[in-house]
Amino acid sequence: MGGRGLVPLLAFLGVMAYSLSMAVVTPALPLLQEGLHTTASGAAWALTAMTLSAAVSTPVIGRLGDLYGPRRVLLVVVVIATVGMVIAAAAWSMPVMVAGRVLAGVGGGVFPLAYTIIREVFPPERTASAVGLMSSMLGLGGAVSWCIAGPIIDHLGWRWLLWVPVVGLVPGLVAAWWIVPSTAPQEGAGVDWWGAVLFAGWLVAALTALTQGMDWGWASPGVIGLLGLAVLLAVCWLLVERRVADPLVDLKLMRKRGVWTANAASLLSGYALMAGGVLFPLLVQLPERSGFGFGGTATQAALLQIPASIGMTAAGMTAGLLDRRIGSRAVLLSGAVLTGVGYGFLAFEHGAMWQLYLGGTVRGIGLGFAYAAVANLVVAAVPLSETGVATGINTLIRTVGASLGTQVSAVIVAASVTSAGLPAERGFTAGFAVSGVLMAGVLVFALIAPRRAPGTRPAGRVDRGAEPVHR
Repeated sequence: MGGRGLVPLLAFLGVMAYSLSMAVVTPALPLLQEGLHTTASGAAWALTAMTLSAAVSTPVIGRLGDLYGPRRVLLVVVVIATVGMVIAAAAWSMPVMVAGRVLAGVGGGVFPLAYTIIREVFPPERTASAVGLMSSMLGLGGAVSWCIAGPIIDHLGWRWLLWVPVVGLVPGLVAAWWIVPSTAPQEGAGVDWWGAVLFAGWLVAALTALTQGMDWGWASPGVIGLLGLAVLLAVCWLLVERRVADPLVDLKLMRKRGVWTANAASLLSGYALMAGGVLFPLLVQLPERSGFGFGGTATQAALLQIPASIGMTAAGMTAGLLDRRIGSRAVLLSGAVLTGVGYGFLAFEHGAMWQLYLGGTVRGIGLGFAYAAVANLVVAAVPLSETGVATGINTLIRTVGASLGTQVSAVIVAASVTSAGLPAERGFTAGFAVSGVLMAGVLVFALIAPRRAPGTRPAGRVDRGAEPVHR
């Protein structure tokens, strides 16, 4: 094994660094707005730009990893992401910050590349545990960012918060160069660049409309025009993908029962994750004069997220062991039930902080199980040569669900605003209830997903010409 034994650790660190780079901006947004002399909506583009970039680049990078080997593509991706993070941390204006965050978003490709590397390096019986741990990095990145945000901002300033992910990526890049094994590229395969351009076009148009709908107005010409453009480009993309020899996304692969059920569950789970990210802070910081708000600080709202993030991480770490005993389908069922119960409890009981902690933690554990299960369902359903693009699409769909969770939850709360200018309690009740109902949909998809006998794994590792690298 030697150096190969460190490959999974490097993959975990790379995913963790990217998750952290995505999460650290949220607590820094108010100070970023002040420091770069921009508006609240302008500062929000620091998060939106990276989300859009990651959504577009993730499946494309996953496909490139399948074609040319994950090591080659991983090195390029980490270099681009690191440069972007450095630019963002040193940015002197909002346009420079956005440009840096766009480059940093390319780091989203570490997710499908990491899944491919794990599948090549791990023995089949350990793949599920590793994939579950990888999926938990999203929750861990959020927990760490909230824990370190306060002390770093208070003592060093908000820019230092943006330097933290760089500290993890630079040594990871050097180690990856020496340790991650090379694999032979697929012979005769090419990149569907037209498909990639059209895919990026419709996706950026659709996600921009979703993320800017609240600011521009859902019936504004800008939003309607972007949605119309997204539909047109999506139709063109589908036509191209059906005709090219090596499509960016194999549509037949996406129709596999294990893949489409996992993707549908990912969409709803992404919604459930970010719905809480909107509802909890608003409720905690709502003035007490509202009759149900807590009048809390941003720090108290951040502390509320930590137990849920830790629960999500712990669940992801144990999901692999449960997968071997009861199968990914049962793990997804468990995750859907726990998340739905957490949100259902909050829909009726949210008058005390302990209730928010309890419901939020149960929700976090459930989402940890769900995220790990959908990743394992996709990995188990596709051949090794398609792991990168399949998991990249799954990650993309989860991102779309997260965008919907943010926007729809904000609309639900905004629709309940009273004449006093404050949201009514029914807005939060409805927001929690909608998330709980959607998790019932995840239950349905889990029941439709293919069943696998506990303790067994499909053909996992296939030799693609991997050779240990000695430099």
